[in-house]
Amino acid sequence: MEKRITLNVKKLREAAGKSQMQLAAEVGVSQPAVANWERGVFLPRAEDLPAIAKALQCNIDDLYPEEVRP
Repeated sequence: MEKRITLNVKKLREAAGKSQMQLAAEVGVSQPAVANWERGVFLPRAEDLPAIAKALQCNIDDLYPEEVRP
């Protein structure tokens, strides 16, 4: 069974005190898209990563779990 890569979006979003709806609005995506990222159903598009990092006040690298960082 292949292991899915999930991002730290939920952890970082909650630490920032934002709802899924707030993050979605700041990034320009739908709330279900954020929910899917958090569940590991889909990964965000590469072009959305800078906006996600900005909204969560982190670096893009912080979005990835340590085990998949270069």
